Amino acid sequence: MSENTKNKGKKFVPKPPQKPGFQLWLIVAAILVLIGLTWIQQRGSMVDITQKRFEDMYISGDIAKVMIVKNMDRVDVTLKPSALSEEKYKAELEANSSFFNPNGPHYSLQVASSDKFATDFDTLEEKVEADQRIGYSVTTEENWSSWFGSFGFLILLFVFFWFMMRRMAGPSGPGGQIFNVGKSKAQLFDAENKVKITFDNVAGLDEAKEEIQEIVEFLKNPSKFTKLGGKIPKGALLVGPPGTGKTLLAKAVAGEAGVPFFTLSGSDFVEMFVGVGAARVRDLFKQAKEKAPCIIFIDEIDAIGRSRGKGQMPGSNDERENTLNSLLVEMDGFGTDTGVIVLAATNRPDVLDSALLRPGRFDRQISIDKPDIVGREAIFKVHLKPIKIGEDVDPKKLAAQTPGFAGAEIANVCNEAALIAARRNKTEVNMQDFQDAVDRVIGGLEKKNKIISPEEKKIVAYHEAGHAVAGWFLEHADPLVKVSIVPRGVAALGYAQYLPKEQFLYQTEQLIDEMCMTLGGRAAEEIIFGKISTGALSDLERITKLAYSIVSVYGMNEKLGNISFYESKPDGYKMTKPYSEATAELIDQEVHKLIEFAYKRTIDLLKDKRAELEILAKELLEKEILFQSDLEKLIGKRPFEKETTYQAFTNKKEKVNPELVPEATLPAPDPRDKEKSNPDAETEEESVSATVPESKTEK
Repeated sequence: MSENTKNKGKKFVPKPPQKPGFQLWLIVAAILVLIGLTWIQQRGSMVDITQKRFEDMYISGDIAKVMIVKNMDRVDVTLKPSALSEEKYKAELEANSSFFNPNGPHYSLQVASSDKFATDFDTLEEKVEADQRIGYSVTTEENWSSWFGSFGFLILLFVFFWFMMRRMAGPSGPGGQIFNVGKSKAQLFDAENKVKITFDNVAGLDEAKEEIQEIVEFLKNPSKFTKLGGKIPKGALLVGPPGTGKTLLAKAVAGEAGVPFFTLSGSDFVEMFVGVGAARVRDLFKQAKEKAPCIIFIDEIDAIGRSRGKGQMPGSNDERENTLNSLLVEMDGFGTDTGVIVLAATNRPDVLDSALLRPGRFDRQISIDKPDIVGREAIFKVHLKPIKIGEDVDPKKLAAQTPGFAGAEIANVCNEAALIAARRNKTEVNMQDFQDAVDRVIGGLEKKNKIISPEEKKIVAYHEAGHAVAGWFLEHADPLVKVSIVPRGVAALGYAQYLPKEQFLYQTEQLIDEMCMTLGGRAAEEIIFGKISTGALSDLERITKLAYSIVSVYGMNEKLGNISFYESKPDGYKMTKPYSEATAELIDQEVHKLIEFAYKRTIDLLKDKRAELEILAKELLEKEILFQSDLEKLIGKRPFEKETTYQAFTNKKEKVNPELVPEATLPAPDPRDKEKSNPDAETEEESVSATVPESKTEK
């Protein structure tokens, strides 16, 4: 049975944290406490008396033993058992002593001179009968001052320094950083502490898995490649947006490789002390070479791998540059053929130094993009396994309704659906719960109790109806999925969801239609009320970015021609624009003309379809949420019949009763509308977004 089969299905249980070692200071404290308690017991049980009281006690025959402590000028008195039973002594000793010792000594007499007391005691014994004379004994007592002054101080000093050195050299404690500041902070996974995640837990990254799996295969069976003259890759760089599964893929490599695996973050090298980052890099590779063949995974490598020389003051010493230089040498310098493979992950490859990206250091750059509809279906299947789902849950439909979602967002949708079903006291999670979870992830928390005036609600209804009508009668607009005037998120008073087609190339007509659909909300407000509101903030922000992209990035403007001012790899901070002031003025003019053209076109369209606009707005005010099937009933079928992404994926057209499963077929969020969940305006209404990917529309 293979290792993968053994690990499959097992739940990863982290090792319990190790208990800290027994500290020396506890032993020292315990010894001191015992010595103190012993001294207190001996001294605390004695009651001080006067010379006259001592003489009376001796004449009465109550004393059994007299001990003269010569060096302390003290006399310890022990009573007879018969005297202890007397009430006067018993009550006195128990009242004045916390530690009563029946064996004595019981009383203490402080004298001016031990020799003089001995003489006086001989005189006192002459006053009693011969059979009552008990005599005295003489002794000496080691006190703390004499012991400490002779050799105790040296012992305590030695113990203190030994203890402090142990603390400073240890891995923890306040002083631990003094000697361990140059040590690597990498966490080691080996046979004893093995990662249980395998490639079976990674879905939607087939191409990336194939690339990275070859490295694992090389470590397991190197002869398969070396016999043909191949060399093991020295490094692989995982590049992709946040949440696409870079770290998860690295965890799968750790679980599959069967070799020691070191993992740490790029920020673990950075410290306030100069030279610490480089020292940690050297220590990391030293440990790795001792356990070769092995893998090192550096997450967020852009923390130390930025391009050198940018933003640095002349004559300054950049700690990150020293760390990067050390990393470059360790990865590919003299004597680096040690069987150490470096994996790294970043979502900002544009800021990395070119020397770090060259072959010989990172031989492979593995791109991990957001999954397509097939990848999303596979990811849903992975995350649906631990969830008790109903029969109506279809991963294909969920994949079609979440375009642009990364793996982390899909995992969040599945978790939110399970929480929503649990909140509703259900025994299983059905499709409606997943639809609500998608709405929750995109638009934010639904706020049905938010107080909105009837006037504002009417404006929101016509605004969203304007988006819906404009998109319904524009050929290249994305098909509408759902329109709602239920407040969500921080300030969103309404939103519309569309099902964009998964495409990578956009023509001018498509972009213009998208702009018109985005302006449908403001155009509807102007037509119906003769006034405009602040609710179109996100719409205006999107069309402005899209218009500038059409003019200055994609070269789709006649006056500017085939010119693009887009920088795929920005080179530091530039104080000047890559074009003249005249060109900048021309760009602004063309953008203004383009937006005015789209707005006028939208106004004309909505004036022509005003009856449909009124119907949808009134229905929204009554029901608050409308689906595509509702629009077909109210204003007829869309004149441009096109196959949806889900229909193309399944190669069939399905019609589902929206009353049974209102969001199970066509309702799907536009992933590029995610910015609308956190708009800047206080009274912003959600609408449609541009269909061009954000990475391509940003200036």
